[in-house]
Amino acid sequence: MATREKLKAEQRKQARAERGPSATLKGLSMSPRKTRLVIDLIRGRDVESALNVLTFSRKAAAEPISKLLKSAVANADLRGGFDLDKLYVKTAFVNEGTTMRRYRPRAQGRATRVRKRTSHVTVELAER
Repeated sequence: MATREKLKAEQRKQARAERGPSATLKGLSMSPRKTRLVIDLIRGRDVESALNVLTFSRKAAAEPISKLLKSAVANADLRGGFDLDKLYVKTAFVNEGTTMRRYRPRAQGRATRVRKRTSHVTVELAER
């Protein structure tokens, strides 16, 4: 049993080495729908172009995604073997995180649920 676990761990390590540099942001307190609007703007672009788009975007999600993209570039620089000028956003996606439930008082003694949604954002880079 232990040898199988070691083999699987080695396969995961090998798959991680084959992927490009990436960064993940978990628990962003913004709904995934709003965050996807910004992620769709940068998918497939060069890193420099993507940062430019995020800088001038008026969406609130642009700032944390910009920081995430800079983090992915720093990871590429740290790993070495990547030309930073040739990097582009290979994959970028948003998953739904945990939802906090709060209650708001309404008319006639009732209460309604308010869902405070969070997002998990992942950005993966590659060389052209």
